[in-house]
Amino acid sequence: MRWLVLYTALLIGANAGFGPAIAVEIDWQAAHDGGLAKLAPTDPTPAPATAFTDPEGGTHSLADWQGKVVLLNFWATWCAPCREEMPSLDALQAEMGGENFEVVAIAAGHNPPPAVRKFLDEEGITHLPVHLDPRQQLAREMGVMGMPVTVLIDREGNEIARLIGGADWSSEAAKELVRQATAP
Repeated sequence: MRWLVLYTALLIGANAGFGPAIAVEIDWQAAHDGGLAKLAPTDPTPAPATAFTDPEGGTHSLADWQGKVVLLNFWATWCAPCREEMPSLDALQAEMGGENFEVVAIAAGHNPPPAVRKFLDEEGITHLPVHLDPRQQLAREMGVMGMPVTVLIDREGNEIARLIGGADWSSEAAKELVRQATAP
């Protein structure tokens, strides 16, 4: 029996680099204590494949970011908490966006592209591409009832946490959350 255990342990160790990556545990309590008090972990749930657009008419889906951790934010030009929150999302994208992580902000509902551009210009948002969900199809499918709502999606495309309302996404707690979520 001892040899079986030893052999199994050696086999697992030898193949560690070839199997699926084991995710680092996220310290939800530290995120909560650090200022993301409304962040709630969820059971991993596949994100919908519902399409959304950009101002040039391009079509996108969350599958476009498969393999990256995504902080998906639903916002609107008429939403006061969104106006307050958006600069911190832009700062988070500027600092941490790249190969492993992306902030995907989607203007949901009636947000004409000129109004979206004006909003982003007024707030100095330069690192977030414009995405639109004019009929709120993706927002509805994801159970978004008001704005802002931010959803953390893992590399496999599963929702793993949700925050309803605004937050400071440029805070150290938010950055640590991203570091933990993107750790190999």
